[in-house]
Amino acid sequence: MEKSEKPIPRHFNDFLDYLDVEKGLSSTSQATYGRLLKKFFDWLEKNKLSGIKPDELNDQIIWQYRVYLSRSLSRQDKQLKKNTQNHYLIALRNLLAFFANRDILCLPPEKIKLAKHAKEISVKFLTLDQVRSLLAAPNVETITGLRDRAILETFFSTGMRVAELTALNRDQIRLGSPLLKDLEIGIVGKGNRPRTVYFSQRALEWLKKYLDKREDKEKALFINYKGPKDAPRRLTPRSIETLVKKYSKLAGIPLSTVPHTLRHSFATDLLAKGVDLRAVQEFLGHRNISTTQIYTHVVSKQLRDIHRRFHSGEELKE
Repeated sequence: MEKSEKPIPRHFNDFLDYLDVEKGLSSTSQATYGRLLKKFFDWLEKNKLSGIKPDELNDQIIWQYRVYLSRSLSRQDKQLKKNTQNHYLIALRNLLAFFANRDILCLPPEKIKLAKHAKEISVKFLTLDQVRSLLAAPNVETITGLRDRAILETFFSTGMRVAELTALNRDQIRLGSPLLKDLEIGIVGKGNRPRTVYFSQRALEWLKKYLDKREDKEKALFINYKGPKDAPRRLTPRSIETLVKKYSKLAGIPLSTVPHTLRHSFATDLLAKGVDLRAVQEFLGHRNISTTQIYTHVVSKQLRDIHRRFHSGEELKE
């Protein structure tokens, strides 16, 4: 281990290169780390510590930064939630891991303790009746309505993330003749992890109806039909979020519904039908089984409510 003569903030660009080349993180993830670390760098400058070198960072400075985070306010003028504080601390922990990787003398990453908080289960999902209402909301007499129906069907059939769905290309969807009963394709998901996703016959039927109406030569599977003709036509995650909210309102389901809600609904439905947790992990592309386990809490609550409703023992009372 060697001491660095450069202050911590001046290592930032090298840290981003490390995230890109060695960790394989996307530009979006790199930007998130940049935003989170900027808070630490701004705090160092405010406290006249911007010249501090990696080996000079100690437990006391980390503690002072943690106190600062605990007293910081969000945009809504509320105290930062514990998990939000942890996002900032995890970013700093990764910076220290970078120093260790480069044999730069610094505080060990494990010295940064995360804020403890009660585990919250905040999975929002739709019932099958709500999913049915959402899928039926688009006007399939129009090309945009057909596109939107195909998008919603694809979400619920595959459990894809919105960025994964927008990255799909037409040549990946080989429908065949007669129409296939199902289809599986390989995608590269979050963290550059490859996985297989599966399309049901129902989803394929709507994709075929949509593609049969397409007269363009665009590469993207889902394209925009509005805006300047010379603008990129591939739908963006934001535009899909907008259309999901639009159809949520039309279907009379919670307005908090977003594309990820359909992913949650996909996973919850599989578990409720008895699918093994490891299989659901593979479907979702989770690196760790612990990420998938949150859905078991949701399903357990469903089962408990059903038990209370239908097997309470009330009929045994004398």
